[in-house]
Amino acid sequence: MSGGADGEASGGGESDDEPADADEPADPLEAAGVDPVVPESTAAAADEAFPDDEAVRAVLREIAGDVRGDSSESKQLSAILYRVSDLYDPDEQTSPEEIYLNVRHIMRIKAQGGIER
Repeated sequence: MSGGADGEASGGGESDDEPADADEPADPLEAAGVDPVVPESTAAAADEAFPDDEAVRAVLREIAGDVRGDSSESKQLSAILYRVSDLYDPDEQTSPEEIYLNVRHIMRIKAQGGIER
């Protein structure tokens, strides 16, 4: 019989206490167990400058080119890697926090099924 402990665990009042969350789509970062808030230590690290490192930049961009394929996921991963390589380029203005927030935004849009409203 499946109406025992399983029915009590899933049909309890706990899920009824949060009706606002039922209307909103699930956050993919929350579902993955990722804290959407940037910790202070990470935010402080974002203020630190990354050294100009042509070798690191070249390796990241080569990997970005290798993983880029026809699927949207491979294109997104490639774009993320390329953006991370910008940290090591003195001509680019970005930070780890900016990259993180951008990726989080992209993941939320993807979870919604696109940019359409």
